[in-house]
Amino acid sequence: MVQDPTNKPFLEVLSGRRQAVPPIWMMRQAGRYLPEYRELRAKAGGFLDLCFTPEFAAEVTLQPIRRFGFDAAIIFSDILVIPYALGRSVRFEAGEGPRLDPLDTPDKIAALSSEADMTKLEPVFEALRRVKRELDSKTALIGFCGAPWTVATYMVAGQGTPDQAPARMMAYRHPDAFAKVIDAIVDNSIRYLLGQFKAGADALQIFDTWAGVLPPREFAQWSIEPTRRIVAGVRRQVPDAKIIGFPRGAGALLPSYIEATGVDAVSIDWAAEPSLIRDKVQNRVAVQGNLDPLALIAGGAALDRAVDDVLTNFAGGRLIFNLGHGIQPETPIPHVEQMIRRVRGNGMRN
Repeated sequence: MVQDPTNKPFLEVLSGRRQAVPPIWMMRQAGRYLPEYRELRAKAGGFLDLCFTPEFAAEVTLQPIRRFGFDAAIIFSDILVIPYALGRSVRFEAGEGPRLDPLDTPDKIAALSSEADMTKLEPVFEALRRVKRELDSKTALIGFCGAPWTVATYMVAGQGTPDQAPARMMAYRHPDAFAKVIDAIVDNSIRYLLGQFKAGADALQIFDTWAGVLPPREFAQWSIEPTRRIVAGVRRQVPDAKIIGFPRGAGALLPSYIEATGVDAVSIDWAAEPSLIRDKVQNRVAVQGNLDPLALIAGGAALDRAVDDVLTNFAGGRLIFNLGHGIQPETPIPHVEQMIRRVRGNGMRN
């Protein structure tokens, strides 16, 4: 049962009500910058062991809430759990990131299962249930998935590449085969997100980390349209589902993204042009972002200026304060505390 959203500032913003003090959380807030995370990570063994052990995943999700009092917790998991549930080999190698068996030919794609084994994702649902029981009434719980385009780029290449060229080439040369990968991710992401709602998530985020490498036509085809299908599929069963999109690097294509997908908010990266966002995006949906993670590492006066810029640009409308991408492992904890004080202090003066 989802709690009354009026108790949660984060959900208030998603529901159309600006908050004088913007709610705040950070992408990758459960992670390597925290000593308590590193300790538990060492105990868990592999990264997927950490994700798929509900006790550990719940604890990691709660660590930044206990330490910083963020307005939202995001379940600790990974965008590549859908390929894993589709029967693909997924592993994480230290210092090198994810590795999958690549779907680099149409013949390999033809053998891809279309239906994921959702029992493999039950540990994520159990972690959500555990976190939900621990959160207070003002803290929201966010579930998430990777957007089909971004997940597909890893499935085709078998790893991250500088500009995800393997998937882009596959989409150009073999669009029908590539569409099969996208369709499998769309259909199973809907099931996965609905499972997260049932387990206690208050809202969802769809991470399209590699949206910015696509030209406009391909952005519409491979980023916007699959995301639209996921949002529509979730809302067929949960009509009031609150969903945030993050098409990183979309820039001037953001207005068409929000119009077509129907998301309640968009996360924006740190390079987003403020006047475009205010005039064409924030007048229609809530905005989440967009502090440069490197400013958070820098700290001091530079961090204060960067926080103030975000607030000056966007706090006049519906804003969820966040980073423009995930927090970096080398970020000093006192800088996170400085950021929170600055956001909440400025908000209270507005």
